[in-house]
This record gives sequence, C-alpha cells and structure tokens, in this order.
Amino acid sequence: MTVHRLSPAGLAPDTPYHHVAVATGTRHVHVAGQVGQDAEGVLAEGLAGQVAQALRNVAVGLRAGGATFDDVVRLTVYVTDWEVERIADFMAGVQAVAEEVGLSLPMPAASLIGVSALYTPEILVEIEATAVVD
Repeated sequence: MTVHRLSPAGLAPDTPYHHVAVATGTRHVHVAGQVGQDAEGVLAEGLAGQVAQALRNVAVGLRAGGATFDDVVRLTVYVTDWEVERIADFMAGVQAVAEEVGLSLPMPAASLIGVSALYTPEILVEIEATAVVD
C-alpha cells in the first residue's frame, strides 16, 4: 500500500497536518471514534491527556485491522467546546504520543470539528481514522 501525503501551494501553510492524502490499496480500515479512556475505563485528565490516550486507542484499532498510522489517509477529530486557544493543549497531546504510536508529523489529512458535547460530559475528544492497506 502506498500513501502519498502533500500540502500543495495555495492551501494554508504551516498546518500540523497534510492537506491531501492519495492512497492505493484494496482494503480499507475504519477505526470508530476513540476517546481518552484506557482499556480499564480510566479517563485521562485534561484535553492533552485525552488526546494522547485517544491516539493510543486509535493505534490499537489500526493494528487490529492490519494497519499503522503510516496507512492512515484521514483523521477526524471532534473536540467539545472548541476554541482556538485550546490548540496548544491539543497539540501537546499529539506530540506526547506521536513517536510511541508511530504518528508522523505533520499528521495525515485531518479535520478538527468543534462540537457542543460527546456521549458523556467528561469526554473532551473523539478521534476516528481511515486507513488503506493492500
């Protein structure tokens, strides 16, 4: 499988993600929204902690489907009560686990969507992934 990521001229510069991912492969792996709870149900503290744990959970889901973050063509991130001032905490969570989970920076094509709430008030972030593998 091949994923080619790029950020062409004419799109916003200096983003923490690539704008475009082009993938070839025959098998798609879709990881449902993962939150900042570990396997025992313990919720990480704060946005950075929940982002880090959610990415760990995405990595587990990818491995189960025979994929890694190298195969990811798109991430969709939902964050409650989003304000641009929270980007530092968000990125701190990403950077805290990027090497551990094999997530290269800039990240794959991604969208960050602010929402009013997720399934419980304690959950601050949910991350979905789509990967393509042969």
